[in-house]
Amino acid sequence: MATPADPSFRGSVRRLVPLAWPVLVGQVSVLGFATVDTVLVARYDAADLAALAIGAAAYITVFIGLMGVVLALAPIVGQLQGARRFADAGRQVHQAVWIALGLTLLGSTLLLLPAPFLALARVPPELEPRVRGYLGALAFSLPAALLFTVYRGFNTAVSRPKAVMALQLAGLALKIPLSIALVRGVPALGVPALGVVGCGVATLIAMWALAVAAFVVVRRDPFYAPYALGGRARGLLGLRLDPPDRRALAAQLRLGVPLGLTIVIEVTGMTFIALLIARLGTTAVAGHQIAANLAALLFMIPLALGNATSTLVAQAIGARDEADARRLCWHGLALGLAVALVVGGTVYLLRVPIVGLYTADPAVQAAALALVAWLAWFHLGDAGQTVAAFALRAWRVATVPLVIYAVVIWGVGLGGGYLLAFDVLGLTPGPLLGAPGFWAAGAFALLLTAVLLATFLAWMLRQRRG
Repeated sequence: MATPADPSFRGSVRRLVPLAWPVLVGQVSVLGFATVDTVLVARYDAADLAALAIGAAAYITVFIGLMGVVLALAPIVGQLQGARRFADAGRQVHQAVWIALGLTLLGSTLLLLPAPFLALARVPPELEPRVRGYLGALAFSLPAALLFTVYRGFNTAVSRPKAVMALQLAGLALKIPLSIALVRGVPALGVPALGVVGCGVATLIAMWALAVAAFVVVRRDPFYAPYALGGRARGLLGLRLDPPDRRALAAQLRLGVPLGLTIVIEVTGMTFIALLIARLGTTAVAGHQIAANLAALLFMIPLALGNATSTLVAQAIGARDEADARRLCWHGLALGLAVALVVGGTVYLLRVPIVGLYTADPAVQAAALALVAWLAWFHLGDAGQTVAAFALRAWRVATVPLVIYAVVIWGVGLGGGYLLAFDVLGLTPGPLLGAPGFWAAGAFALLLTAVLLATFLAWMLRQRRG
């Protein structure tokens, strides 16, 4: 008979942290892709940094939404894992691969034809070739990125995040020298300096290396034997892949499409800001890129805790232990908020030396510092809404969060930020003109989203109990 889980907050922390820290390390290594690119390009050329900000905003908008659809695999597998239906969990992986391949066609097309993003950002003619070159390379990296997302979602759901972390760290180790060589060039080897385009090519190579490595691990590691990941038929390129299953695909898409749209709304609340700030000039967008990269780095902490919370909650639901699932929801949220208060406050106090690590340009530093001042509140809201949203996903609830995100993130955050930044109503205080207006509105929107999601989670759990 299994030993009952410790119901205290400390007991939950002891269960959450071993799952969260490998996710944190792995996701930081993935974010390291963007951080390395930002630092290298910031010291290479300001125009290339502006092109990177615009291109990264477009890529993230496309990739993150598609990734969200694929990651519907995680709560489904988590519940099957809790119910000890291992072979059924493995069959879900094959259907997720088909979804990833289908989404690749859509995503790569958008990246190869980025005219809508360029028009929204009003990209100057001198930057357009750099943005198109960067996105063109990433278009061919997208299939690998989505296939690796399947591997990541499955391993997280079965409480094996270290397997993902190991490959993500290896990917960063490959990405760093590639970016250095391709951004600045290596004349002795005949490698030209590609600037921001070199960042995209380095990511392309690193992501395909990760996807191939993940495939090899799944084929050779005996851990995966109970899940029957070898499949029942030979399919694509001679690989053993189950044929598409309408019911399984529909179940994943019913959850995945709202999840993907939710993530698109959340991310575009930030990426569209970058595109709009591009209208304010190179210095403003470069300062935003630094602050946004720092915010993304901090976001990895609640993302890791949210993943851990969702995994344990889904497994508890599958094991029909709803009391444990409820406790984990609230303990995960409390832990996420407590950590966010400490981390956000620390970054605020150290904001000057931190920004100095990114750039030595005084104008860009000043632009970034005006935004980082809002980061503590921004991060607190981000932590609250992230963990609450992941807890809801474990219960396979996605539609109501989608509505909340659409109204608050787009309406209050993006819409309100536009009114403040460009002084549409003629009422904006001086300190909130320009990019700071977007960040102030974004921080308020995230805090409001966290409150609404937590309130809905409480209501949903009361309804299930009743």
